[in-house]
Amino acid sequence: MPRVEPCFEARNIVGESLVWDDRENALCWVDIVGRRIHRFRPDNAVHESWNTPDLVTSIGLRRDGGAILGLRRSLVLFDFAETFRTVCEIEPGQPGNRLNEGVVGPDGCFWIGTMQNNIAPDGSPQEITASTGRIYRYTPDGTLHVQSDDVFGITNTFVWTVDGRFVTADTLKNAIFSYAFDPTKKRLSDRKPLLCGFRQGVPDGSCLDEEGFIWNCRVAGGACIIRLSPEGTVDRVAELPCSSPTSCTFGGPNLDILYVTSARFGLTAGHLKANPLEGAVFAVKTGHRGLPGNRFG
Repeated sequence: MPRVEPCFEARNIVGESLVWDDRENALCWVDIVGRRIHRFRPDNAVHESWNTPDLVTSIGLRRDGGAILGLRRSLVLFDFAETFRTVCEIEPGQPGNRLNEGVVGPDGCFWIGTMQNNIAPDGSPQEITASTGRIYRYTPDGTLHVQSDDVFGITNTFVWTVDGRFVTADTLKNAIFSYAFDPTKKRLSDRKPLLCGFRQGVPDGSCLDEEGFIWNCRVAGGACIIRLSPEGTVDRVAELPCSSPTSCTFGGPNLDILYVTSARFGLTAGHLKANPLEGAVFAVKTGHRGLPGNRFG
């Protein structure tokens, strides 16, 4: 079994969008409900954080050294300082939606997904009543493209397989799908189910290892991360000491440590007292290595 250790007791409400910055030798992620950006260096335990002006749902690294962020309804550029520059508003005609997943693709674009807002004004959970999420692609020249006519309950997991297919998940449907991407039409097509109805939790964020397998966090009580073949076969289940692992990335100088964020969202005070590692960042020795991350630009 993989060795799992707490890496940083972040106490994230909803830790998400974990990426490895190879230039800084640091992990970067966001706390959606906590409205904070985090950067942590595992080698010396130096931690930095920044407040955000609204819910912050995702982070991607830029080639110029800064970051691109998804806030509640907009994309902003951030330079690990105190300023945020808005570059794009998403779905201005759908005030009930918010952004969720956001990942820089191998094309250097920022891929983002939306969903019906599930966070009440006081930061507590709010029921989702409809599938209203879509997937978009924001290009470095400042244009926004919708990628499919398909709608999602909760957009999650954006990874690209070695054969060029795009893998995404609908958390509400407990389903992971694979798409072809047509670079000419700049659209997704040929949707195929990859994994549906897996018994532990529901799918959240994912990353790839160098063998092309998908590591998928199982949120909402799943308490594990699974290794999934490109054909959809579950190769391994790694149990974690948290009920809701949310996102993952391979990091470290050799990209041989799988780091995982988690969430405390919706858990009772009694549960949190008995399980103090909820919301922490974990380090998992899987015996596998990951792939270098992509940068926007």
